[in-house]
Amino acid sequence: MTPSRFLSQIIVKIAKTPFPKPIQCLINKLYVKIYKIDMNEYIPENSCEYKTLNDLFIREKKYIEFYEDEDIVVSPSDSEVIADGEIEANYVYQIKGKKYKIDELIPYETKLNGGYFINLYLSPSDYHRFHVPIDMEIVKATYIPGELNPVKPSFLEKELVFPKNKRVVLRCKDRKDRYFYLVAVGAMIVGKIHLNFDERLQKDYEKITTFEYENPIKLKKGDELGRFEFGSSILLFFGPEHFKYLNQKEYVEVGDILGEIY
Repeated sequence: MTPSRFLSQIIVKIAKTPFPKPIQCLINKLYVKIYKIDMNEYIPENSCEYKTLNDLFIREKKYIEFYEDEDIVVSPSDSEVIADGEIEANYVYQIKGKKYKIDELIPYETKLNGGYFINLYLSPSDYHRFHVPIDMEIVKATYIPGELNPVKPSFLEKELVFPKNKRVVLRCKDRKDRYFYLVAVGAMIVGKIHLNFDERLQKDYEKITTFEYENPIKLKKGDELGRFEFGSSILLFFGPEHFKYLNQKEYVEVGDILGEIY
């Protein structure tokens, strides 16, 4: 077991332990204060009502607005946009100055060259649930075991992380029958990537494990897709000549416009 996995297991165990209410209340209030979380956006608002720190991590938002236009792609999460750009010679950047080949991340042919990538970083202060960015069908889900290195931008500038970390790759199809990919990347402390549509993906596997869906899983924009238990990254990849990036903000909230398909 790597040191990062060992540390993650210890912290996750603490986060899932319900302490006596006065102690748990103090822990939760301290977390909210350190990370400057506006609890008015969540249900319940009172941090002392969460029985464990993990329950606070995966808190629910009161209200999220999603654009109804079918061609608009929205942010699946509250996130910092740490990198975006065209996919050239099958290379993408995890952050400025650190690039890798797509086949290091996704272990099968994708035909994404000439397309577009977007990297979203969820910090410990962010809403940890993530949602469907556009009406879509999931045709394949691939669990890839790996390390649990930090994914905060300062670490990504030093080390190549995304192709090494534990992750789940979703091969999706939009309403125009074009494929795109959503990759949920695990991180230090985030031992769990919880996806709502297939309980088999809640397990840890020792080798690459793929589930193909003869009857694709149909989801609507805004549906809750899953959650992380602390903070992590979501990577989006679109094929050539069918996605236009529109976002101009460095930080996006779930439901904000990222771009459109055409």
